[in-house]
Amino acid sequence: MKNNDFKYVMQDMTNVYIGAKFTYDEIMNTDEVPFKLKAIISHYMLKEVAGDTTLENHIFYMKETDLSYFVYNQMKARFKLSIFKEDGHGKGKPGYVSREYRISEIVNSEELHEKMNEIIVEELHLTKLSLLSVSI
Repeated sequence: MKNNDFKYVMQDMTNVYIGAKFTYDEIMNTDEVPFKLKAIISHYMLKEVAGDTTLENHIFYMKETDLSYFVYNQMKARFKLSIFKEDGHGKGKPGYVSREYRISEIVNSEELHEKMNEIIVEELHLTKLSLLSVSI
């Protein structure tokens, strides 16, 4: 994997996708990131974690009692994870299977925490409407 794999910002009319290898500092310094998300990160996330923390690392060490957990929950954040499965895509062949998980599924899953070193966290997916629903 190259250093910039999974470091991107994409938007369409209703969604924002951010690569999970970004650190919070990099997100804050990227022009394509919506201002509202930068304000939320500055106001909530950076009070709990260092700016050099990646999205991928943050979600696996987050607790239900953390303010950042509550904020990601409010934003209805989903994270796209690729998990290695022995039966892959149901054809008996091993391989990675991608799926979006809500933050509550990640934080509360013992299975995901046990396999966290084998999981590829690809992106954060937010809808623009849920992003606007968070007040600062």
